[in-house]
Parts: sequence; C-alpha cells; structure tokens
Amino acid sequence: MTPSTTVHSPLRLYGRSGELAILETLLGKLRTGDGGALVLTAPPGLGRTALLRQAAAHYLRGHGGPVLYASAAPTEQRLPYSGLHALLCSAPGPLPLAPDTVLSSGITPGALLGLLRALGAEQPLLVCVDDAHLWDPDSRAALGFAARRLGAGSRVAVVIGAADETAFAGLPALRLGPLDDDAATALLDRLTDGAADVDPVVRSELLREAAGNPRLLAGLAGRLTPGQLAGRTALPYPLPGGESVLDAHAAHLDGLSCDTHTLLLLAAAAEEHEPDGAGSDAALLLRAGARAGLSASHLDRVLFAPAGSAGALQRAGSRVHFSHPLLRRAVLHRAPPGRRRAVHELLAGLLGGGEPDRARLPALVQKACASTGPDAGLAEQLERAATAPRPHGERSAALARAAALSTDDALRAARFTAAAEQARLAGDTGRARAMLARVGPHLAEGAAPYVRGMLALRDGPVADAREALLAAAELLAPHDPRRTLDALFGAAEAAWAMGDAIAYLDAMNRVPVAAADRPTAQYRAGMCAVLAGHPDRGHALLRCCLDSAARAEDAGELLRAGACALVLGEVDAACRAGARALAVVRTRGPEALLPHALEQLAYAELRSGQHARARAHALEGLHAARRTGQRNSAAHLHAVLALAASVEGPAEACAAHADAALTGAGPHGLAQAATLATWAVARADLAAGRPGEAAARLGPLVRPGPGTGHFATRMLAVPCYVEAVVLSGRAHEAGGELAFAVQEFTLWTTRTTDPQVPAQLARCRALLAPAEEAAARYEEALAHHDRAGGDFERARTRLLQGQLLRRLRRTREARGPLRDALVAFERCSARAWAGRAAGELRAAGEAVDARDRSGPGPLAALTPQQQRIARCVAEGATNREVAVRLSVSPRTVDHHLRNVFAALGVRSRTELARLLDRGGGARLQDRDEKKRADL
Repeated sequence: MTPSTTVHSPLRLYGRSGELAILETLLGKLRTGDGGALVLTAPPGLGRTALLRQAAAHYLRGHGGPVLYASAAPTEQRLPYSGLHALLCSAPGPLPLAPDTVLSSGITPGALLGLLRALGAEQPLLVCVDDAHLWDPDSRAALGFAARRLGAGSRVAVVIGAADETAFAGLPALRLGPLDDDAATALLDRLTDGAADVDPVVRSELLREAAGNPRLLAGLAGRLTPGQLAGRTALPYPLPGGESVLDAHAAHLDGLSCDTHTLLLLAAAAEEHEPDGAGSDAALLLRAGARAGLSASHLDRVLFAPAGSAGALQRAGSRVHFSHPLLRRAVLHRAPPGRRRAVHELLAGLLGGGEPDRARLPALVQKACASTGPDAGLAEQLERAATAPRPHGERSAALARAAALSTDDALRAARFTAAAEQARLAGDTGRARAMLARVGPHLAEGAAPYVRGMLALRDGPVADAREALLAAAELLAPHDPRRTLDALFGAAEAAWAMGDAIAYLDAMNRVPVAAADRPTAQYRAGMCAVLAGHPDRGHALLRCCLDSAARAEDAGELLRAGACALVLGEVDAACRAGARALAVVRTRGPEALLPHALEQLAYAELRSGQHARARAHALEGLHAARRTGQRNSAAHLHAVLALAASVEGPAEACAAHADAALTGAGPHGLAQAATLATWAVARADLAAGRPGEAAARLGPLVRPGPGTGHFATRMLAVPCYVEAVVLSGRAHEAGGELAFAVQEFTLWTTRTTDPQVPAQLARCRALLAPAEEAAARYEEALAHHDRAGGDFERARTRLLQGQLLRRLRRTREARGPLRDALVAFERCSARAWAGRAAGELRAAGEAVDARDRSGPGPLAALTPQQQRIARCVAEGATNREVAVRLSVSPRTVDHHLRNVFAALGVRSRTELARLLDRGGGARLQDRDEKKRADL
C-alpha cells in the first residue's frame, strides 16, 4: 500500500496549540513504530474535523506514510458496515481484504484488528475517522474493539472524531473547548482579512454571539456586509449565519419522541426570562409539561434522568440546564414560529398566576417572546416592571425587549439606552455597547453619551471618556441632576487617571453645589482646594467628608471617602472605608463597581504596608475586571500587583504585572497606572542590588517639567529615587535634580498625615548626609518608624544603616542593623529584600542560614563576598558598578574576581556567566523534580 495524497493541508488553526501538541506526540510514537488511539470529542463547530485533517496532513507531510481517512455519512447509518467500507475504500492501494466484501459479508472485530496490524507491518499507518458517532453500530463496535488493542509495537494509530466518547469508552479522550478570547479574535481578523475598519462594537458582538465556536464565528462574519462590519450600517438582530451550526446541534435530538421535543422546547423557552447561565426552574417545567398534556412519568424520566433527553438536559438541584448553550438555541431555532409562540404564551400564563411582584417581569418577558410585532402597551409594561430590586442584568434584558416592541423612535432609543446603562451596571460591557449601537440618531437627551463615557472610563481612552462625560453633563443638566453629578465626577476621575490636575479641577468646578448633598459638596470643595494649592483648607473639608462617611451606606460615597483618606495620608482610614465600600458592592451591587472597589482597597492596603492582603484583593479585582470587560481597571490592578511583587517577589512576577499595566496604560492614557508600574520595577531593581537601573527609571517620574510622573503618586517614589541615586554613586551627577526632589518631598511631608513619610524623609537625609551626621539621621528615622509601625519600611532603614556602618569598616556594629533588617524582611515575606539583607550580613562576616536547600551550587567553594561579586559580574556589571553596589573599592573587586576565576577554573566573565546559568538551571530542575516527587 502506497501513501495517500488525497488529504490536503488545512488552513491555520487558532487556539489549538495544546491539542496539536497531543496529536503530535501520538504521531511521534507512530513514526518510531508504536501505536495508540485518541478520541477527539466536541459539539458541532468546535474544530474536530479541522484537527483530524491537520493530523493527517502533518503525518503525510512529515513521514509520507499511508493514511486511511473517512467521514461518516448520516444517511448510511442504518447500513451495516458502511462506515468501515468507506474507511477501507480510502486506502491508496490494494488491501488483503476487499472493501466490498466487508460491506456484503461484514467483518469481525478481531479480523479488523488483524487487518490493521498487517497494514501497519508494511509501514506505520494512521487511521482517521470523522463523526464516528454517526457510523453504523457494527462499524463503531469493530473500530472501538481494534483501537483498544493497538499499543506499543502495533505501528497503527487511530484518531477518532465524535460528538462524545460514549461509543468508545475506555479509549483516551480529548474534549475540545471553545476558543479563548485571543484565539477567537485572531480568527476573526483572518476571516475579515485583517480589516482595520471592523467596528469594535461589531467585533465584540460577533465574538459574544459565537461564544468561542469557530464555525459559528465564520458563519456570522461571512453574512455581514462591509458596511455592517465597519459599523456604518446597523446590525441585523438576531445575527444571521449560524443556521448550519444550530442545525447540527439540533440533529443530535432527531431520534427523540414528540413529547420529549415538547419538553425541550418548554425548557428552552423558560430560560428566556432567566439570567444567562441560570437555566430554568424545574418546578415551572413540571407545571408547564402537565399543562401541555405530558404524562408525569414522562416528565420525571426526561427531567430527572439524563438518558431521557439523550443528554440534552442536566439537572442541578431545582434548576435544569441544557448540556450546551447552543443546544438551547438550536431547539428554539428548529421549532416552527407558531409552536414557539404557543409555548411562550403557556409559560406567560403560568407565571402570571403566581406572586405578582416576583412573577410580573418574567410573565411580561414571555409575553414579549410570543409577540408577533411591535406592541406599545406591552413595551410600557416591561419598562415599568424593569426596576429595583430586580438585578441589573434582568432589567437590561427587559428594557431591550421593551425597546424592540416600541413603535416610537424616540422611546425606542431611550429604552435601548436604559438597557445599555443597566448592562453596564451589571458588568456586561459588551452587551452595553451592543445596546448603544441600536440607539440610532436619537441620543436620548444625553443619556447615551453618558453611558458611552462611563464605559470608556473603565475600558477606553480616558481622555475620550472625559470629553464624553462633560458633554453628557451639559445635556443632562436641565432635567437629570443625579446623572449630571455622576457624569462630572466621572469626568474628574478620568482626568485623575490621565494625571491632568487642571482638567480635574475643571470638571470638579462644574459640579453644581446646589445639586450636591453636604458630604459631596465637601468632597468637591476639599479636592479643589488641595489641588489649587490650599492644603490646610482642603484637608479640613476632606476630613469632614471622611467623618460623614461613618454613617454612609452608598458605595459611591464610601469610595469618595476612601479617596479623601488617601489624599490626607490617613491610610488606615482609607482601608476601613475601602473595606466598607467593598462590602456594600458585594451585597447590593452594582457588579460594575467591584473591580474599582477592590482596586482602591488594595492600593490603600499597599500604602499601609499590608502587602499580602493587597495582593489578594488585587488578584480578585483583576479577575473581576477581566470578567466585566474593564481593561483600565485591569491595568491599575496590574500596577498594584507589581508593587506588591516588588516587595514579596518574585522579580519575574513584578516585571510581568508591570508590563501588563504599561501595555494597558499606554493606549488609554493611564498616567497613574504607568507611574505605579514604573515605580514597582524600580523598587524591584533596588531589591536585586541594581540601583543604577532603579535611578534611571525613577528620574523621569520625580523630576519637574513635562513627562513627569502622576501628580498624586510621584512623591511616593522619591525615597526610592534618593536611595537609588546614592547607592549607584551618582549623587554628585544628579545634584540639582536630587536636591529639588528632596525639597519637594520635604514640602509634601508637611501636607500629608501618612505615618511613614516622616521616617522616609529622615532616611533620605541620612543617605545624603556626611558620614558623621548620617548616624543621627538614621536614629531619627527609626524613632519615626517606632511611632508609625510597619516592618517593611523600618527594615529598609535598618538595611541602609547597616550598609553605612559596613562601608565605614564598622562591621561588628553593622551586624545588628543588618540582622534586624533580615528578620523583618522575612517576617513580612519580602523575599528579594531578605536576600539583599542576607548578602550584606554575610559580607559583614556573619553566617546566615541558607534558605535555599539546594545550596550555592557552583559557588560553594567561594567566600560570601566572592559569591556576591561573582553573581554581580555574571549579571553583566563592570568592576566599578560592582564596587558601588557592594560599597567596596574597584581594586577590591578586581582582587576578589581573580580569586573567583582561579577557584572556579574559568578564564572570562562570559564563562562565569555560563557556569552560574547552568548551576541555577540545575538547581531549579532539582527543585521541580522534588516538587513532582512530593506530589
């Protein structure tokens, strides 16, 4: 048998690197003479066929061996052995057994196994079967029998594609999931030829509707016109193009009885008034099924036994879910319109007879689903019912239905806008933007620009958000004072994120005092006074606002109180306000505020030195920001996580979070996130003993003039900047800039009540003071630390104090501060800083317990000082840079380095770097192996 040449290489697959790697492992074993089997399972449209074709083409291209490839023909499902006949007919040459003989006389499972082994004996053989669940039962049974017995040495690999693994139990199975967002986006770019003019809202709606199904995404995108893709023409609703995928899902149910189809239609329709993913109420389905004439025994069998619905329905407590969301859509798609309307009317009648307050909105939604056209009266009823305490998501869905039923264009626009606002509050930014896209030319008297601006504030360029919200405030001012205030505070928040103090003042000065309550008016006046250069008056007003929040129950008011506390420097009060705001958001919503509440609390905890707690809240906030589509909040949370990692480590985590923050901050103009992320990386540089790099990063943040750091956070980085400049030996070069930074920091110290700032100022003065004065400055800093508390900042001061004493050759005295620093860093889990303190302590002549049990590796024979010099040189530092880092002379570095080369048997810096790289890699490998053994 000669290799087949009929399988063509498919186009690139997106998001399937893991699956392709598993297939490649199987094919690699086949090339070496081993065999095996794999079942690829997935609902229709997720790419089973594409993966099978990719495997076959890859095997032909790389090995040139024979391939048997067959796809099922559903019309032949009742014809015995038709599946195996098609498979054997794909052979590129004559077979020991003619395919027609199999069709006429059949073949035993053992004979099929023998045939495959005989073919594999000539050349390693790949067998691919697509849609095997649609094969005739005899062919499925024989193939499964043979596949289970193809192992080592068989030289035959079988890859089977099926809807599920039921018919091939006992074989390794790989279930395909939907594409992730990145893969789906890349596929959509290919489907639209990378067109740059695809409207972001249209892109989001296509990705949302496709739900990670590549075939469905291709169908939806292929049915839109260029004008619709570009957003110039309204999208049709529902989106066309998914019919083939829905039909394929519905085909799975073709063999079920009419009564079962009726119950499936009831279950699909009953989810229309429920939140996404909530399923339907089993009690309602039992009542509806009985009303539809279904027997109690049939209802029990289908609803409470998965086999009764061929696995289409799954029960979880009192809820009933479809096994796949597209299966529910397929049931509704397949049902005739008249039958579908009758089911909705039946459900509306049942729901309308229940408790009026609870059932009113669900009954109206079912009536809307049964409507045959616009209905102004029903639209008005839906709008009136879509109020609190209903969740924002349910209100959004009801308002969207009310808009679709509206006969008046202006009312339709207003209701779509209201639906968008409720979707935004529910944390569903994609749905919110899709609703806004349906508003049309009617801007609903400022409401639409308001929603657009609030969306951009969390997920767009903040400069655009500010302009949109200022415009919305002007339109809303005559008739909607509450939203006017919200729009202006949103514009001010956008300006704050931009780092534009003047724009912030402009927005705040537009807030109408008459429309604000007392705490809000105090907040506005206090913030304006602080930024206008009147800190005393501003702080008094902000403290009044903070005191008023003790009785507040509104999340927005509590978040403003937290901001007041941070501006005042009262970090403990900021933590308390942030914790209360978070509790209110979790209890009462809205979901859209959750990332912001977690971000503010995490930042306050960082400022108060609670790094582990800040990291936990920031991670939760990051997940919430991703779930709700808030990329700006995600960038700020990445910056907070980078700052936490600059204390706790590892350095790789700090760099990764900082990169993510800067990637998001750049396009959207988030100056505050960029400042915090840059500060985090610089602080990690300091921990790693790279003060030169830290100074280079921090210089642009703290110096005056354009391009400086964020006005509200740049002062926080000054202590790190002073330390970096002094330790890198550049204090003289940066004289004027350094003096200005310290002068600004001194002034800021008088305007904040942050308990750590006086100690940080004294530490900066100690670093800049002559040696004979520095000791007193360090003692002053430590006295401030004793009053303020906080392990991390106190440990940094003790570390620098010990370094100074060691540099002055007072090594015995240096050990006490360095030992204190090491213990404190370990107590607050500042691992990288603990490593730096341990290195200083070793250099001072004190033995330090190795925390890494793998030992120092290649450096075991060196003294502690030689080890530190070797590591610095391996990182690429010059002798002069090493001398500055370790507070020794370049001549001392040169002397130790010659001894290092002799002890390790290397002749150059490059060889030393390679040696340490190998040793570090070996230690990591040993550590990984130990972890695997422990598991």
